[in-house]
Amino acid sequence: MENKIANMIDHTVLKATTTKEDVVKVCKEAKENKFFSVCINPTHIELAKKELEGSDVKVCTVIGFPLGANTPEVKGFETKDAIAKGADEVDMVINIGALKDKNYDLVERDIKAVVDAANKEALVKVIIETCYLTDEEKKIACELAVKAGTDYVKTSTGFGTGGSTPQDIKLMRDVVGSEIGVKASGGVRCKEDAVAVINAGASRIGASASVAIVNGEKNSTDGY
Repeated sequence: MENKIANMIDHTVLKATTTKEDVVKVCKEAKENKFFSVCINPTHIELAKKELEGSDVKVCTVIGFPLGANTPEVKGFETKDAIAKGADEVDMVINIGALKDKNYDLVERDIKAVVDAANKEALVKVIIETCYLTDEEKKIACELAVKAGTDYVKTSTGFGTGGSTPQDIKLMRDVVGSEIGVKASGGVRCKEDAVAVINAGASRIGASASVAIVNGEKNSTDGY
């Protein structure tokens, strides 16, 4: 089970204070534990790519992070730049305010700008930031993400007021069906948390407590 969980983890370091040493450390841990990817801020893409050279670990980065309030044009540019620098996957944050305004055309266009910019060169995950949404808004966000052509929907940035829950994972999985991935992020800090979201339908996990998770240890209350 530990090996299965490890290969579902995006080993994450996204804090504003992240240093080169931090990135090197998560890359080393990702290779040792056979995590699926490292998820880092765009400024660290090239370093992560270099550190992971020769391994199967992917480079994942974030777009419009963490607020989602950039324009579709900016998110599209960010995506192209990230891929040019070596990103294999991009996790973009939706325009949460536009969703709240029921401006669904803008939300879909926002997501599609990233999907089109990725152009199948990188896998796209759409962060809907569940902690700010009603269940109905979560459903609509997932529907718009699927319509825009995403590969995954994702619960959280880890910078909001809450992270993933098994209930949200189940809701999202019910909406997107079996063809789209669902990523649980924020609040998965131990093996029990990981098993709970996997059983609810998660196909990927974003975590900074990744080593503790696969070793069956308890971790701190770190946001991611």
